[in-house]
Amino acid sequence: MIERMTEGSAGDWYAEARRRAVASSRRRRAGAASTEWPEFAPPVALSEGPLGAVQAADREIARLTSVRARAVAEFAESRPATADRAQGEPGAMSAARWAARPDVLRPVSEWAMQELAVALSITAGAAESLLTRSLTLVHRLPGTLAALEAGALHQGHLWPMLEHVAPIADDRVRAEVEAELLRWAAGRITTPAQLGAKARREVTRRDCRAALRRLQRAIAERGVRLRSAATDGMSSVTSDLTVPEAHALYRALGAYADALPDDPDGPVRTRGQKMADCLLDLVLRPGEHDLPPVRVLLTVVASVAGLAGGDEPAEIDGQVVPAEMVRALLRTLAGHRGDQPATDPTGIDDPADSQPPPHRRADAPTAAASDAEPSFVAELADDAELADWWDEMERRVLADELVDPDPEPLPDDQIGAGPIDPLFLAWMADDALHDDPPGRDPDDVARSVAPAAAEPANDPAAAAQRTADLPAAAEGVNGQPVRDGWWAAADRAVEEAGLAALEAARSLGRARQAVRTATAADTADESAWQSGPGGRVSSAVDALDALAAAEETQRAWLAGLLAATGGGGLVDRPRIAVTDALTGALLALTDLPELRRTAHCSRPACTRHPDRCTHDLTGRPGLGPPGPTDGYRPSAPLDRFVRARDRRCRFPGCRRRVPRGGELDHNTRHPLGETSAANLAGYCTTDHRGKHQAPGWRYELDSDGTLTVTTPTGLTVSTDPPPY
Repeated sequence: MIERMTEGSAGDWYAEARRRAVASSRRRRAGAASTEWPEFAPPVALSEGPLGAVQAADREIARLTSVRARAVAEFAESRPATADRAQGEPGAMSAARWAARPDVLRPVSEWAMQELAVALSITAGAAESLLTRSLTLVHRLPGTLAALEAGALHQGHLWPMLEHVAPIADDRVRAEVEAELLRWAAGRITTPAQLGAKARREVTRRDCRAALRRLQRAIAERGVRLRSAATDGMSSVTSDLTVPEAHALYRALGAYADALPDDPDGPVRTRGQKMADCLLDLVLRPGEHDLPPVRVLLTVVASVAGLAGGDEPAEIDGQVVPAEMVRALLRTLAGHRGDQPATDPTGIDDPADSQPPPHRRADAPTAAASDAEPSFVAELADDAELADWWDEMERRVLADELVDPDPEPLPDDQIGAGPIDPLFLAWMADDALHDDPPGRDPDDVARSVAPAAAEPANDPAAAAQRTADLPAAAEGVNGQPVRDGWWAAADRAVEEAGLAALEAARSLGRARQAVRTATAADTADESAWQSGPGGRVSSAVDALDALAAAEETQRAWLAGLLAATGGGGLVDRPRIAVTDALTGALLALTDLPELRRTAHCSRPACTRHPDRCTHDLTGRPGLGPPGPTDGYRPSAPLDRFVRARDRRCRFPGCRRRVPRGGELDHNTRHPLGETSAANLAGYCTTDHRGKHQAPGWRYELDSDGTLTVTTPTGLTVSTDPPPY
């Protein structure tokens, strides 16, 4: 509990606490920007007997997994893709398959997969997965591979790292996130589920824009799918929904199942079976069932910075979600929008608005380009100049103005030797019209060339005459005449190929211009966001700075949310979690009315502001955990505080949610131990039973909530309440 203090010491205490918070924030940022790995070591000492042999074998498996990954990557480097047929060549890999290959496999020959499959007696798909996984670990997650080799991680830890960290496109951000996760997992019991949850939070916080784009794509691909189950006669229906929708749907079905009585004459149904039956009744037989209406309770945890417009991710029933999704959910459920306009739940503008603008000339730069670096503006100007050049070249080609005034003579040893390339034919036709071919009067050449420059390009008669002249001009190559119309067809083919190449080059130029314009727009948008309220809120060192950086409308919306009570979409009054700025530990769980009472000296028209209050506040109670309860069951505030502090089962490695009813355990049995926050811990049902029934286990709970568990073999593991 925060100790009571006089007003004079309150200012000093706050100044010192703020200094520590700022220093801690700087240290966290410095650590967040660091890519240094910790010292890797197994988190638990080796036990004795068979369990120790299991641990040793598991660490050896992890070490050999890293050895295999490095060997597979080395093998892949010895099979470069340059030995394969290039795209477009006959027999090459199809464009669709090439586009579907992971990026790490692009430099590797497609036949390396078959060779690996034969060597390991696995399928081609398994070989491709092994290649992809090994190359990703070696080239994108080197720290994870080193931790695996040292026994600090095991095989199960690879999947959350490969799924959440490896896809980060920015090399620096990916290295920072990997290092942060490795530092967090060092020296502690960390299950793959816990590492995955931490990875989702770090990726959402550091790579927010990319995470929102992935969320937008996932929302666009949401749907319901049907697949066969392993048992004949059974099928599974899966639905891809957002986190709030999925959790609300699941909890609603659970509430319906809990309210459904068992048929005394029928078989006993599990809760899952009841949920499946309720789903069928609600969807297939609407209005024909007697299911009572239910309310769904979702626990939302969000920081002040996240609610005020920042990027700090939030939680919905323990699942990490972007801050904007929670803001949109609360605006809907609380029924209090304030002056904030409704925004898209993903926090991303409409895709139509995010498309790059059409090509622009250098004299009409985009707004983003005008604020870019000089070198970038120069690049935009060069691209516009290149586009102008292509326009001019296209006009001259279509107007027949591109005539080589001084063509190089064809070497004698190349005339009539082998097949004739179409481009060579075009050059030779041009040469035949401008030089004097053997056996032809120069005046005839002049008469065939002079009208071509003056005649309109769409004159059928002139085109027919030029076509008739081409075979005559081509006669005399090795003394063999060319068939009538052959030169004209070749000329048309060359012209069409040239126009196609020209259009492709122009399209490529436009694509490059679009990419640069989009990059400039994204850079300008990020810069504007950083300098705006959202960026200022995200960079705040504490909640007070976040509130000061927020706009008045955001503060008004937050105040309205905190002042809301049960009703509408809210089941309970919103609570304020007061946490330690250094450790993130929960200090108090309060609400707006209690916070106002605590900050008041109880005298009329007086607040606890140092500029206006000079009264002695020594007798005023501070904020902290609720006091002990006399009986066995905790009071409502105490029950709420312990569940908010622990949130998940406190047994090492377990991530099940603490049930909403019961399962708060007295570490020291009542009445020998009091019913207080220092003697209560939350468990799931299974681990709660294990605490009381499993022989040889010891549990010790400190006053700050640290739980130490000792196994029957003597291994000791400590867990802390999850920080906020």
